[in-house]
Amino acid sequence: MLTDEDIMVAIVAGDQRVYADTVRRHARPIAIYAYRMLGSESEAEDIAQETFLRLWTQATRWQPGKAALSTWLHRIAHNLCIDFMRKNKAALANELSDDLVGDQMSAEAMLDNNIEYNKLQVALGRLPERQRSALVLTHYQGLSNKEVAGILEVSVEALESLLARARRTLKIYWQAASQSAAASGGSHEQ
Repeated sequence: MLTDEDIMVAIVAGDQRVYADTVRRHARPIAIYAYRMLGSESEAEDIAQETFLRLWTQATRWQPGKAALSTWLHRIAHNLCIDFMRKNKAALANELSDDLVGDQMSAEAMLDNNIEYNKLQVALGRLPERQRSALVLTHYQGLSNKEVAGILEVSVEALESLLARARRTLKIYWQAASQSAAASGGSHEQ
């Protein structure tokens, strides 16, 4: 198995086989991260593609010893997601809302776990972007606190504080979503 440094040296040298293997190995985690950040499958695919385009075109920017290749790729995807959210804040909120409403209308007998998942997605979407990033990277992507701190460019202690705030805020949003669903007689009724 090649080390991260071997992989990046090969990519800088134009080795398309190593590049393709690297994309295959990291495509799913990057796409999942982008989806959890944006709530849109098509936008997540675009972010993942741009991340791997940058792997090819900006491989010389990776610094051995500073971050693992997977951390560096998540950092690229993170920055692309943040840029996208800043440029498309209103459109993204409408798309997420439309997706959830469309799902609810088309699935009259939606399972409780799908309803809970939708409430979680809405609550996550309401979090400030740094809190959302911290939660998604640690809990959904399974990265270590050290890796996430590197991606977000904060100390591990600052990350832990950010995660604590994110969990508190998420709990508040989750409770509000649950109360709203209960008040309306269930989230799939009209």
